[in-house]
Parts: sequence; C-alpha cells; structure tokens
Amino acid sequence: MTVRSIINAKGQDVLTIMPDAPLREAARLLAENRIGAIVVVDGSRRVVGILSERDVVRVVGLDGPERLEDTVDTVMTHKVVTCDGSETVHQVMEKMTAGRFRHIPVVTAGRLVGIISIGDVVKHRVAEMERESHAMREYIMST
Repeated sequence: MTVRSIINAKGQDVLTIMPDAPLREAARLLAENRIGAIVVVDGSRRVVGILSERDVVRVVGLDGPERLEDTVDTVMTHKVVTCDGSETVHQVMEKMTAGRFRHIPVVTAGRLVGIISIGDVVKHRVAEMERESHAMREYIMST
C-alpha cells in the first residue's frame, strides 16, 4: 500500500501556516482543529517547516507564555522529513520510527499535497493485516 492510497482515502486537506505568523495563532489552530502538527509553508506551498504541539509545549514550558508572541519560524522544525505518494506505508513507518515524529508532509514536485499521521499509517496497516488474515482463513477453509 502506498502513501497515495492513504491520501486518496483521507483527502488532501492540510492545515498550513506561514513562518512569520505568531506562535499564538499556530497554537490556536492546533487546538481548534484538534491536530498534532501544522505544516509551515511559503507562498508557493513549499514546505519550509513543521510545528508540532510538542514544540509549543516545550518552548512555553521552558521559557514561559511570552514565547507565544514569537513567530512560528523561531520554534518550528526547519529540516522536515517528507515523503511522496509513491512511497509505501512501510517506508513511511520506518521514517517516522527513525525520526521519532508522528507527522510527515506529502510532497509532489516540491509542493505540499497532503500529510500523513502515525494514526493514518496504523489504521491502514491494521486494515491491511485484517485483509491478509481474512484471505488466509478463506484459503484454509477452501482446502
């Protein structure tokens, strides 16, 4: 199963924010939309960073709530690991596990086209395992 199949099933809607937006605005968007990360893009929808709820909690916890007035680019992860639609779910799982992150932007021709969360990956992997299990039971019953 590929990333493209997950994006096709869940849709390509991705909440984004510009790097010069206040961190307070990013925190509001994360809370209102009940999401764990927001992709930071430039005017051409090129990924320039990612900001997770963990990033916000870390800086506010260490430096205090005044950090919410800083811009997103002062807190975001600048070196973003991305994937493309042709990658397999297993490849994306390996990237997430190795990098210890829960969200990965999907990029085509340098532009953001979706986002995959660990929840999306697990959901599709479980469905795949159930299909395989069902097929195996069918095979055993027919022999």
